[in-house]
Amino acid sequence: MCIINELKTVCQGTYKFALHLCCVTALVGNILYASAYQAHFLYLILISRIVTGVSFAQFMYIKRYCSDPRIVGVRRRTTLAGWLVVGQSIGFTVGPFAGGLLYKVGFGNAIFNGYTSPGWVMAAVWLVFWVVTAVLFEDVPRRDRPYVTTPKKRILPPPPHGAVVVEAETGAGAQTEPTTPSPAPVESAQDITSPENDVPPEVNISARQWAVTATMCWFAMTCFFVLGAWEANIPIFAARTFGSSPFVAGNLIALGGACTFPFMFANVVLARRVQDRYIPAAGCALGLLGLLVAIPVAGMGHATLGGLFASWFFVALGFNLASTVTISLLSKQMPHEWNGKISLFIQYSNNSGRVSGAIWGGAGVDVGMTRFLGLQIALLGIGALMFMTLWKEMKAKTG
Repeated sequence: MCIINELKTVCQGTYKFALHLCCVTALVGNILYASAYQAHFLYLILISRIVTGVSFAQFMYIKRYCSDPRIVGVRRRTTLAGWLVVGQSIGFTVGPFAGGLLYKVGFGNAIFNGYTSPGWVMAAVWLVFWVVTAVLFEDVPRRDRPYVTTPKKRILPPPPHGAVVVEAETGAGAQTEPTTPSPAPVESAQDITSPENDVPPEVNISARQWAVTATMCWFAMTCFFVLGAWEANIPIFAARTFGSSPFVAGNLIALGGACTFPFMFANVVLARRVQDRYIPAAGCALGLLGLLVAIPVAGMGHATLGGLFASWFFVALGFNLASTVTISLLSKQMPHEWNGKISLFIQYSNNSGRVSGAIWGGAGVDVGMTRFLGLQIALLGIGALMFMTLWKEMKAKTG
C-alpha cells in the first residue's frame, strides 16, 4: 500500500497513470501465477500475489473517483458507491464459478490446465481491459499545484468626494485606498475557491469528524474481514465436511453472490431516498443474521449444504451492502480536499480486513468453527457500539 503515496505525487489529482499501472501489474502478476505450476516453483505464486497486490492500489483511486468533488456531486456519491459494490459483487460471483469450472474441465495440458488456466484467462482479460481503457478513459485535468491559497481582498467603501486616490501595489495586486480615513468599517472577504486547485492547505477536523472516520474505517475493515474469511473458509469447510470439490465450493460461493444481485440493485435505486446511516445498519443486521444462522450449522454437527448456503447468502448480502457507504458518507462529512486521504484510510481498512480475514478463514476449521464465527460477531459488536454512539453524527445528505 506504500505505492499509493508515490502514486499521489506522480498523478497530481489525475487517474490515468494509476490505472495503467494497475493494468500492467495485474497482467504480469497473473502471468507469473500461471507460470508457477510449469516452473515447479511454489514461491512464484507468492511473487505473483505481491505483483498483483500493487494493482490493488487502484481500489483506492476508484473510491476517490466516485467521491471526487470535481466530477461527482454530493447527492450522487452513494449511488456511485452502490454501483461500485455491484461491480465488485459480480467479480466475486463470476470469479469463483469460473475458477471452479476451469478446474473441473482441466484441459489436461502442462501449461494450460485446471490449476494454471485462471491465471492465463485473467491475464487475457486484463490485456483487453488495458486496451479499452487506453482508448476510452477520459481523465480529469492535471493539478500541478495541489493546494494554492487564494489571497484575501479588502473591500473598501468608495473614497469621499475630493479625496486624493493613490495606487498601492501589494502582493495581492493593485488596490485603491483613499488618503483620508474612512469612518466605515473595513470588511474582508475570501475569494471563492475552486475544488480543483484553490483549496486551503490546512483544515481543522473536529473530534466528531475523526470519530465518524474511525467508525467508517472499522466497518470497512469488518466487512472485508468477514467476506474474506468466508470466501477462504467455504472451500475448506465444504471439503472436510461434505467431501466437496473446489468446483462445488466455487458454485456455492457464486450462487450465494448471485442471489444478492436483486437486493444490491435495489440499494442503488433507494440510495437517493435513504440516509446513508441506515444502509450499514441494515447491512450489518443481515450479516449478523447470517453469522447467527451459521453457529448451529457449523458448531453442532448438523451441517448441510443448504444451511451453509443460507448463511453465506445473508453474510454476502449484509456485508456487501454495509460496505457501500463507507467512503461516500465520509466524503459528505469531511472537507473536499480530504477526499484523497479518506479514500486512503478506507482502502487501508479494506485491505487489512481482506488479508487478515483470508488468514482467519483458512484456519477456521482448525481453530473451531464456533471460535471462527465468534471473532466475527465480536468485531461486528464493537462496530455496532461505535455506530450507535455516533448515530446522530452519522447523518448526511442522501444520494
